[in-house]
Amino acid sequence: MSTRRRRKFAALMAVVAAAALLLSGCADGGGGKAGADRPLRVWSGATSPIANNFNPFAPGQAAHFTYGVIYEPLFFFNQLADEKPTGLIGDSYEFNADGTVLTVAIKPDQKWSDGTPLTAQDVAFSFGYGSNKSEKLVSAVAEGDTTVVLSYAVPQFTAAPQILGATWIIPERIWSSITDFATETNQKPIGSGPYVLKNATDASYTVEANPNFRDGAPAVKTVQNIAIDSNQSAEDLLKTGKIDWAGQFIANPKSITSGGTISSLNQQQDPTVLLTCSSTELGCTGPQTDPAVRRAINVAIDRGEIGSKAFAGQSGVVSPSFALLPRDKKWVTDPKLETSPQKANAAEAGSILEAAGYVRGADGVFAKEGKSIEIDLFSPDGWTDYNDAAKLISEQAETAGIRIKNRTVSLAEYWTPTTNGNFQMALYGAPQSLVADPYSNYERFFATASTAPVGQPPATGLNLARYSNPIVDTAVAEAGATQDDGIKKGAYARIQTEIARDLPYIPVVLNASMAFFNTRDFTGWPGDSRPYAAPLPYLATASGVVLSRLRPAK
Repeated sequence: MSTRRRRKFAALMAVVAAAALLLSGCADGGGGKAGADRPLRVWSGATSPIANNFNPFAPGQAAHFTYGVIYEPLFFFNQLADEKPTGLIGDSYEFNADGTVLTVAIKPDQKWSDGTPLTAQDVAFSFGYGSNKSEKLVSAVAEGDTTVVLSYAVPQFTAAPQILGATWIIPERIWSSITDFATETNQKPIGSGPYVLKNATDASYTVEANPNFRDGAPAVKTVQNIAIDSNQSAEDLLKTGKIDWAGQFIANPKSITSGGTISSLNQQQDPTVLLTCSSTELGCTGPQTDPAVRRAINVAIDRGEIGSKAFAGQSGVVSPSFALLPRDKKWVTDPKLETSPQKANAAEAGSILEAAGYVRGADGVFAKEGKSIEIDLFSPDGWTDYNDAAKLISEQAETAGIRIKNRTVSLAEYWTPTTNGNFQMALYGAPQSLVADPYSNYERFFATASTAPVGQPPATGLNLARYSNPIVDTAVAEAGATQDDGIKKGAYARIQTEIARDLPYIPVVLNASMAFFNTRDFTGWPGDSRPYAAPLPYLATASGVVLSRLRPAK
């Protein structure tokens, strides 16, 4: 059997195994028994085989439930509402006058999932460990069992949601002996979250209620997260009641919700972008490294058609400012940067390329110095909305004289090159800021400190585009050092001008973030009238908050 066919066969058998697990867990096919009598079954986007990896410092490799379900940050910031954060391990926090010292009080008498005390010493250790540690951090000191003092070289007012909401707290006694944090798989995780790992296979992993959880063991005792290799398979399992919770695109959500078992919520939040490896200085190669090519692609694609055909009208209009509108409207001062072009303009794309020295060849493709614009674009196999969008982008760009070769890859083949920078262009979902302020978008995705040369994953941040711009870096630092809205607006205006011109991430649509959840067998889900968290099982922290509030239906 060829290697390719072996892979397909292995993937098929993993799906069959997952289905068998589901069927054996519920003989009535999806919920005749009360939720307490069976696991809540989840698809968070994992494909087979699931890596037995629960290392919070291995983004893109660790299982989804590592983040928020097993390990927690200090506070939860609800991206659906402009409100104060909810204390998890943390109880309260306060900056000093200049924003360089952050004092955090943690809740008393907390325990790790193995029953040992969780103290301020663990928190202080966590801030100085691995990818948690910021280069701006001067010291993290525990004062007694419930107070941690974090000192920084520069003010950190605006970075509070990242510091407090995205730093994973770990037990010092375990991780102090782990020196190679990036390769550790942590197959027996000890965390503070609402659940603990029960078992893991290639086809699924199961977590069970943490009896030492500070708020008491969750009412839903067991949760099974399974591997499914395509959106269509997950859709079929939702329809037949074999899974209870999923976050995925479904063109016709009424086909799932009409039976009365499954409800849905669509929060259009995260930009879907054309992620480009943009910087030749950091090792990127290919036509997409030329900003003129990226600008031409930006006007060559028909976002209206992509939203209608690939996303079935469920997506929203994206902003090149990378602010979430209308939530973040006060931070966008240039009206031209509120929305990306919705219609294709092949003539404008041609003018941009010609001004940059490109000439259209006899084959209809623009070239410069004898090299045609041919770009490799990939998306994860089975992500049907992304796959369809990539095909449309390829066709639309061809009309404008830009050849984009579209292909699909496995999830593992997707994450490795995008993380290490060995790619030209990929469709990518950029997680939105946790609060009504785009600072974290700019700091994580556009700052030089958040990237690394090709061949290396970013140590901190998510600047997979390898974008580096000193104007942006200076403005990010300025915005992070103030609580003055006027100063921040000025800094953001400079950032937005630069990134909308350079386009290391070419905005496509505001993604349809669609959640589907079983409201017949389980209660307590977020909704439009009670949006306490985004009900998407792949979201860090939010997934743990949701699971901790669910109850089996009576």
